Amino acid sequence: MALHVRGVLLPDDEVRDLWLDGDRVTFDPVPGAQTVADGGFVLPGLVDAHCHLGIARGGTPVTSLNQARALARTDRDAGVLALRDAGSPFPYPELDDEPELPRLARAGRHVAPPKRYLRDIGLEVDAAGVTAAVAAQAAAGNGWVKLVGDWIDRGIGDLAPAWDADTMTAAVAAAHAAGVRAAVHTFSESAVEIMVRAGVDSVEHGTGLSLDLIDLMARQGTALVPTMINIRTFGGIADAARAKFPGYADHMLALRDRFPEVVRAAYEAGVPIYVGTDAGGGIDHGLAAEEMLLLHEQAGMSAVDVLAAASWRSREWLGFPGLVEGGLADLVVYPEDPRRDLTVVRTPSRIVLRGRLVR
Repeated sequence: MALHVRGVLLPDDEVRDLWLDGDRVTFDPVPGAQTVADGGFVLPGLVDAHCHLGIARGGTPVTSLNQARALARTDRDAGVLALRDAGSPFPYPELDDEPELPRLARAGRHVAPPKRYLRDIGLEVDAAGVTAAVAAQAAAGNGWVKLVGDWIDRGIGDLAPAWDADTMTAAVAAAHAAGVRAAVHTFSESAVEIMVRAGVDSVEHGTGLSLDLIDLMARQGTALVPTMINIRTFGGIADAARAKFPGYADHMLALRDRFPEVVRAAYEAGVPIYVGTDAGGGIDHGLAAEEMLLLHEQAGMSAVDVLAAASWRSREWLGFPGLVEGGLADLVVYPEDPRRDLTVVRTPSRIVLRGRLVR
């Protein structure tokens, strides 16, 4: 049955009537449509632009489609109706078009350096194998490749780039040659500089960003997905590492403490910023609203820009059209204006995914 929704449509900021005819939006009345919302504030479905459906709590790979489905449903029930999986050790292409699950943009496995990433999560390759691994993982995903740009190097006791600069630059070029975009995990100053200058499409975390690199990202249109909710865990990482690697522990704390100002500087410079939680492993699914609040309260993003980063701009970036004529029938309704009180994003009153009423 077609659905009818009436409310203040954002970002247009006007009362509109929408009809959801199957999985498409129209502004032309559809006879017999069921009215599921009359009042409130209507947004295109939210996005978690950095999560992992293939990683279970604790950092181990999921072992079944049902596990991945359960994680996706947790996000869906919080109003997150599109996901970008930034690397999965468990393949699940069967879920790309599953009607009850959020829309998926996904990478294959993380391409990582040997013995310098989470065990059993990444495809670990030396420098000679990186470009071939990128090509293979481009085929395994549906538009993205995930590169691990740095991790702790136990030989030096601190963060260090995953490979040499020429190899990392070639990895980005290999992704683009394969027709996909490249996302890179970076914490350190040195790795993020290599990857931004190599033309990577999105920086994940980006705690080591400098003002010069932020300006370059703005000029290039390089996206930042800060995952602030994850950066808050750096204290625990530092505590666990301090006995063996005190320099690394101090570095991680310094990166954590300066990060809100890094994100604020990126925002003020015009870097495209998108909401992502890094859910999977150490962060629970369903927490996009909390990431939104951190971007607002700690990084100084306006409520409108946070909503855009979690909704219409993020959907456009990932190729999931919003609430326009012929767009996709994904929406959330809030009883009060989230631009005035962003905390209302925690409690959507209506959720519609692919033209079907979820709540």
